[in-house]
Amino acid sequence: MEHFFATCPRGLEGVLADELRKLDARSVQATDGGVAFVGSQSAAYRANLESRVASRVLWRVGQSRYRSDDDIYQAARRLHWDEWFEASQTIRVDTAAIKSPLRSIDIVTLRVKDAICDMLRERKGRRPDVDTRNPDVRIHVFLTRDTATFYLDTSGEPLFKRGWRGATGDAPLRENLAAGILKLAGWTPDQVLLDPMCGSGTFLIEAAMMALNRAPGAKRHFGFERLRNFDAAAWKRLQSEAAEKEKTLIKSDIYGYDRSGDAIVVARENVARAGLEAYIQLKQCRFEDSSPPVASGILITNPPYGVRMEEAEELAAWYPTLGDILKQRYAGWTAHIFTGDLRIAKLMRLKPSRKVPLYNGAIECRLFKYEIVAGSMRKDATPKPQSG
Repeated sequence: MEHFFATCPRGLEGVLADELRKLDARSVQATDGGVAFVGSQSAAYRANLESRVASRVLWRVGQSRYRSDDDIYQAARRLHWDEWFEASQTIRVDTAAIKSPLRSIDIVTLRVKDAICDMLRERKGRRPDVDTRNPDVRIHVFLTRDTATFYLDTSGEPLFKRGWRGATGDAPLRENLAAGILKLAGWTPDQVLLDPMCGSGTFLIEAAMMALNRAPGAKRHFGFERLRNFDAAAWKRLQSEAAEKEKTLIKSDIYGYDRSGDAIVVARENVARAGLEAYIQLKQCRFEDSSPPVASGILITNPPYGVRMEEAEELAAWYPTLGDILKQRYAGWTAHIFTGDLRIAKLMRLKPSRKVPLYNGAIECRLFKYEIVAGSMRKDATPKPQSG
């Protein structure tokens, strides 16, 4: 059995732990920023293929106490890198630390890179090249106050890259965070889902993939395929098993609105690229003009939140309208609003039944849950323009 660590967006550790248990991971233990587990290499393959919430799956290959960067160099040089990859392959080293006494993380990264190159040159007669953009092999080093842990990245590209998103710039919401929010919200495929500010369609696409039981990694490659111990037969078997579990026909009512015609165009392209046109209904519509498609369902959305002062002020004026429209038109629905603007709960003038702290990258966010009942909480419900 090997030791692994699956990283995830902060706040989703418990969701990821539950998911990994269902994927037959053993000794599952959630901690800040991810989940440790034990299993075979096939368990890591399956976690990469089927986890919707993980960001990366890291294979622990070494651990050592240290007091200096030279201690870390020596520990890295003692590891059997030549058993895991070829000297002809390119590498990248990344270092992260919590409470490390060392002054420079960059120096640690360079020392580990040098240790790997020196070891391989000694054993194989050549040293690997470094490629920081598209390496064959990624090595991660994690430092605590006195311990250095070395990992090989079995994922390669981060797992939120499912393979369906077009080259239209960075999405404000990563796919694995959206999947985790759907799980936190308790959405199931038999419930109607609406995102009235859907942007590029991330919530909708992740929901449809969940409804189809489609493995999120089914259309991409992984870092473990480039390692020397790659078991191609085991990998092919796991892919076949995942494909057999995928549903081919579902009844799923998934709706997306957005005020921006450009956003709807991008969402349609993403939906088509994912092959989900039959399951997701999109239309251009301002939230102020919206109405629920059916009497009850789950509303999940990530409304815009301003960075510039004028944007923040405009949104502060609009949030009461958001609360009023939910109250007036969406009675019988449960709304889950994910936002980095922590003023929203007070300004909407609706009392959330649940508040879950989450992080979108480095941005502290909240997932607010509202059980919508009939009747406006404010007398003056004049819609104000939504910020684009």
